[in-house]
Parts: sequence; structure tokens; C-alpha cells
Amino acid sequence: MFSPEGPTLRELAVQALSSVEHGYDLLAPKFDHTPFRTPDTILDAVASALAPLGPFDDGLDLCCGTGAGLAVLEGVCRGSVTGIDISAGMLEVARRRAGAGGRPGGPRAALVRGDARALPFAPASGSAPAFDLVVSFGAFGHFLPGELPGLFAQVHSVLRPGGRFAFPVVAPARPGTRAYWALLGFDAAMRIRNAVWKPPFVMYYRAFRLADVRRELAYAGFDVETRALPEFGRRPDGSPRCRMVVATRTPAGRQPVSS
Repeated sequence: MFSPEGPTLRELAVQALSSVEHGYDLLAPKFDHTPFRTPDTILDAVASALAPLGPFDDGLDLCCGTGAGLAVLEGVCRGSVTGIDISAGMLEVARRRAGAGGRPGGPRAALVRGDARALPFAPASGSAPAFDLVVSFGAFGHFLPGELPGLFAQVHSVLRPGGRFAFPVVAPARPGTRAYWALLGFDAAMRIRNAVWKPPFVMYYRAFRLADVRRELAYAGFDVETRALPEFGRRPDGSPRCRMVVATRTPAGRQPVSS
């Protein structure tokens, strides 16, 4: 939940009535003291799950926010580390964090302001893609379902053949539970807000469904698998509480599969 250093109710209301970009500019100084910041437990679990797949050379944190996820890349990449976000305010916090020192001997993060739907790293004619690992943490609620094909195509375009696109997905709340009703109420409130107030603030926690994501990743040219993150255990039905999606860019000429 929110800590005493987090935003006030009034500050959250002002943010919610802004655009996504400006809202995060306003929230940035206090973002790390909110529940919207991906917990270190998830970051550490993803880092552990990625380690056997590496080492990687060049990594990108998609929608890097204040830079918490860059530490994951710094731990598994031996070349360059890059973060991209649409919010200048969030990047400024990430820049201060990077200036305070990253992993000793590790790659220093470059921070770029840009839109994930139009990545500025697309290779020019005849040049090679820039990355062999892309990660993202907690950002996909800011994209409408219809935007996923274009978003995944952008990621595919900047990955080298065989490169990986990895991100955690938490199991959805069970219908009827307190968490289920809380998320349902939040999404309903955001839809009402966007119906009556412009510009829209896209933040829908229930719109990012794993089955849809797997299908769109495969369509974009990825082999798709999921790996349970054992640190979070399993639900009563035996399914993982948290998984890591690993989408691998298929070599030229191969058809993607979804496993």
C-alpha cells in the first residue's frame, strides 16, 4: 500500500485527470512509494529465471519508469543496458538512481524518452537489430488490447533472431474474492473517467489476458512459453501464482509456435 512518503489523495486525483504521460510526470517523485511500482520480489524472481537463459549482450527495459527494472538487465547483460519511457519525469528519477551507482563493473544504463508503440531503435536498412533481451514490468495495463499487435511488432523489430522478450504475469484474481472486486471496480472507474474526461488515462488491470497475449506474440513472430516463478508458489488448483512469459524471436524462415 501507500507509504507516508507516497502521494496524497489530491495528488492522485490530479494525476488521474491528466494524460498518461503528464500523470506520470506528476507522480514520478513519489512513484516508488506507491503500490504501482513492481515489487522487488518480482524483479528478483525474474532475474533468477532469466539467468539460465543468458548471458545476454544488449538489453532494453520497455516502459522503464523510475528504473527499478534496469537492475534486472544489469545483472544478466554483459553489453549495453537501455531504458525507454514516455514520461520525462519518470526518466529523471531513473537517471538519478543510475547516477547513484548501478552494479559495480556492470553496464551503465542509457535512458531514452520515447513511445513503446514507435520504438526509436528500429534498424535502418541493412543494419542489425539492437537488442537480444527486452523486459517489461507492470506497463501493459497502459495499452488497449487493440494496441498489442503493434506493440509486439515493435519489440520483434528491435530483437535479434533468437532474442528474448520476457515479462512477469500474475495470475488473475479469483471471481468473488476481494481482489477481484477491487480490480473490477478500478477498471470500471477508469472507463467512466475516460468516457467523461479528456485526455484519456489508459490503465486497465484486467485487459491484459494471458491467452490473448500468447496469441498476439505468436502472430508477431515469436515462439512463446511460460515459466512458473516458484518463489510465489501455486494456487489451490495447482496453477502458478506468477509466471514469466518468454517470447523468443524466431529465426528467419521459421514459423512461430506457442507452447
